[in-house]
Amino acid sequence: MALTEAFLEDEIHPIDIVEDLAEHHEWEFDRIEENQIAMVVQGQWRTYSITLAWSDFDETLRLICSFEMEPPEEKLKDLYETLNVANDRCWTGAFTFWEEQKLMVYRYGLVLTGGQIATAEQIDTMISSAVVTAEKYYPAFQLVIYDNQSPISAMQVAIAEAYGHA
Repeated sequence: MALTEAFLEDEIHPIDIVEDLAEHHEWEFDRIEENQIAMVVQGQWRTYSITLAWSDFDETLRLICSFEMEPPEEKLKDLYETLNVANDRCWTGAFTFWEEQKLMVYRYGLVLTGGQIATAEQIDTMISSAVVTAEKYYPAFQLVIYDNQSPISAMQVAIAEAYGHA
């Protein structure tokens, strides 16, 4: 059964779909409020905190996928350079580092203006793409921060790692 088959109503709230997906995948989650849900998804490298929030104002489903990272102050310049390289290679979403919270963040927004409705497949892909992208670039961030590799050199390891998985 396709994920969409569970949602036959025309006007299902996107966060309701996310909640059903979290139950389907057996992810730990908390429905924070009507328009927001937070969950925990286990990856190969990290456990990711994922929050999705619906904005009625601009009809956008926003995703934030985050994980803790505590780079030393002297490594921030290199980390930001690595983020720029990674973001140049990301066609959807983008990374940022929230220094105060010590969080690496991958953000993506699904715009659904004009009354469009997100499908379960779209949202599932959105979540899995966030985790796959974070997993892909996590080794590069680590190599730059803790192994003193250059951003370009570390990025080559991340790309080679991605090609090595089937």
